[in-house]
Amino acid sequence: MYIQHLLPQLLGQQQTLIMNFSVTNLAATTSYPTCYSGHLVMDWLYIVNGLVAVFVAFCLLMILSGDSDILLQLMERFGKSPECLTEKVVWITGASSGIGEALAYEMARARCRLVLSARREKELERVKMECIRVGGLSQEDVLVLKLDIKEYSEHESAVQQVHKTFQKIDILINNAGRTNKGKWTSTCLAVDQELLAVNVLGPVSLTRAVLPHMMSRNEGHIVVTSSVAGKLGAALYAGSYFGSKHALQGWFDSLRPEVYSKNIAVTSVCPGPIYTNLLQDALKEKEGEILQGRMDPHKHRMSSKRCARLMAVAIANRCDEAWISTTSGLVSLYLNQYFPDTFKWFVKIFSAKLMAEIDNELNTKLESQTKNGK
Repeated sequence: MYIQHLLPQLLGQQQTLIMNFSVTNLAATTSYPTCYSGHLVMDWLYIVNGLVAVFVAFCLLMILSGDSDILLQLMERFGKSPECLTEKVVWITGASSGIGEALAYEMARARCRLVLSARREKELERVKMECIRVGGLSQEDVLVLKLDIKEYSEHESAVQQVHKTFQKIDILINNAGRTNKGKWTSTCLAVDQELLAVNVLGPVSLTRAVLPHMMSRNEGHIVVTSSVAGKLGAALYAGSYFGSKHALQGWFDSLRPEVYSKNIAVTSVCPGPIYTNLLQDALKEKEGEILQGRMDPHKHRMSSKRCARLMAVAIANRCDEAWISTTSGLVSLYLNQYFPDTFKWFVKIFSAKLMAEIDNELNTKLESQTKNGK
């Protein structure tokens, strides 16, 4: 009788022990995959962090050792070469000197047919003969078209003349431009108006005259020579120039999506310090005053030839925007792009020393001009 009462209790305890053991064993079993998953996640995080570190190091290396933005460096190595532009009709404004002249030679080497425009016809003829020599072109492959970019009323007739000669315009390169040197607070409004007329409204007007022909063919390419000044605000006593290049950027950034469906590319090229004769025709603070300056050959600047080569690569690959500069310019551009507040802080901190150096250069130039005048 006692055993009959005790047996169910023993069986119940045994069942409880079995259940407890099963639950404990199950918990122990299920805890292992959870722990394993945690280690797996950490391993993947380490891998991702490592890849990010390698990518950042790669980007920094390219910025510090290169002379253009990362994408353009890759395009130069692995993208299309300017030689793919053979037989294209390329119209270059501001082609009598500087970047425009160097770009004309680069396009001639690619055996493009050229339209060279500027105010100085004699210089254009010189550039034409050199284009024929370096590119093996004929006289008929190069058209010299004298043009003042500020004379907006002449733009339509100029377009008609190009079409009469070559029947089309594949690429328009708005390269004509002008700069200034003077304090923001002392520069007269006439200087601002002059730079806006040359650097902004001239390219806008000529582009509007060319676009209908490109749109009718569903093909074309508009290029503008902007500047690092179009992306940054810095203390260089060239506020009017910086402002005009910012406006140029905005105008053509707005054009790009409008003509995309017509297979028309818009490329904004932003060169940094380039060795040219840009200061020779630079405006001073007062209306009609010309700086007649020269760039210091001892300062680190990129050559016009190298700049033109990189521009040609950007054009061949139909880049939206291209940064071409020495290391200091590239670092400033990337810093402003991704850390704008930090860049503005740096500009304010180091502007005093920079402006003092520019003041000294301007005063030296003024004294030299005064002595020569006497």
